[in-house]
Amino acid sequence: MPLKRARDLGPQFSLSDTTIINNSAVRTTRSTLPGPALRKMQKIVRRTALARNQAQRKAILANKEAKHEEMNDTLRQRFQYNRSQLDHIRAERLRRREDWMKGPLAPQRDAGLDGKQFAALSPQSMNPPAIPKHLRRKYINFAPGDRVCIMRGRDKGKINMVTRVDESNETVIVKDCNVAEVYFPEWLSEQFGNTNPFQTVPIPISIDDVRLVAALDDPATGITRDVLVEHVYGGGPILEREHGIDTPRHTRYIAGEDIEIPWPRPEKANFKDEEWDTLRMEVETPTWVPSLHFAPFPPSVLDELRNKFSKYRTRHDPEFVEQKRMEDLKKEYLQSRSLMTPKGELIAMIQKKKKEALESRRDEEGNLMMDKTTLAFIEGFMKENTPKKAKKSKKAKMVQVA
Repeated sequence: MPLKRARDLGPQFSLSDTTIINNSAVRTTRSTLPGPALRKMQKIVRRTALARNQAQRKAILANKEAKHEEMNDTLRQRFQYNRSQLDHIRAERLRRREDWMKGPLAPQRDAGLDGKQFAALSPQSMNPPAIPKHLRRKYINFAPGDRVCIMRGRDKGKINMVTRVDESNETVIVKDCNVAEVYFPEWLSEQFGNTNPFQTVPIPISIDDVRLVAALDDPATGITRDVLVEHVYGGGPILEREHGIDTPRHTRYIAGEDIEIPWPRPEKANFKDEEWDTLRMEVETPTWVPSLHFAPFPPSVLDELRNKFSKYRTRHDPEFVEQKRMEDLKKEYLQSRSLMTPKGELIAMIQKKKKEALESRRDEEGNLMMDKTTLAFIEGFMKENTPKKAKKSKKAKMVQVA
């Protein structure tokens, strides 16, 4: 993860570039502080940095868990979708085998309790499983109103218009193509006023199974004709769309030729003015003008809008910084004081005098000087002992030789 720098904490307290915030540790080497060192303010800065790093780590873990849960849901939906298709195929094989074996005695499957669902798909077939966000295409090059050609399935080769594009599962619904009978429960059919237990609806088709049909001019003849585009890619420029228009913002091109394919024109919604609608003239008329003479809200409301005692706060008021500085000075003063008894004061005074006397006996270079009594004793000792011992030893040696 890249290193992040702490922001300034206001005009009275600023943290220099030497405060580095990392995910694993916070290292403060030097800070620019007004007056004495603010230990409590440095504690607050460190607490803020640690809280932010902890929140960042929690967000990273939560993001990983969300991705893991999304992947599990996607796999679960995919397995369930494939399982339903396999069960449907297996049941159809068993029914076909039973009908062939029994012949005229085969059961009438379109009657009875399960007769309404005979030869009809389940509603789950209309909703293919979603694709995880990190595996989806960056650009979807299909929009409602495009003409496409189906390349796979029983409707292979048919060309029709796209009515809906689903980006979550990368599928399109083509008008009057890939239709099937889907069974709906009674309560759902009653809501739409349908008496039949099933309806004929188009089933979504994967984007990989369709090709875009574009009208291009033939450079040889100059005649405009329909062309199947094998590969389409999206890119810039990214355009701004009006509100309520679902046309993609990017631009699509034919791969290899870099020919721009225009998007279909969106249908404008016809809004009907009702009695309860507000007129445009009333909307554009200014009814309130802010004034610089009055505050937008009382100062006491400011602490209610923001969390004054938040541990993520990085800017502090000058009064708060001054209060912390006075607390540090008070703490230093209390630590410098000590409880002294009369005997303790006498001992401290004697030690102070001894220290002063010792310092007075030092020379200019800081070395201790010996007093006169010590010097006289050393000189007398050296005169009396050292020379006399040397003379006696020489005389004794001469007598022995003679």
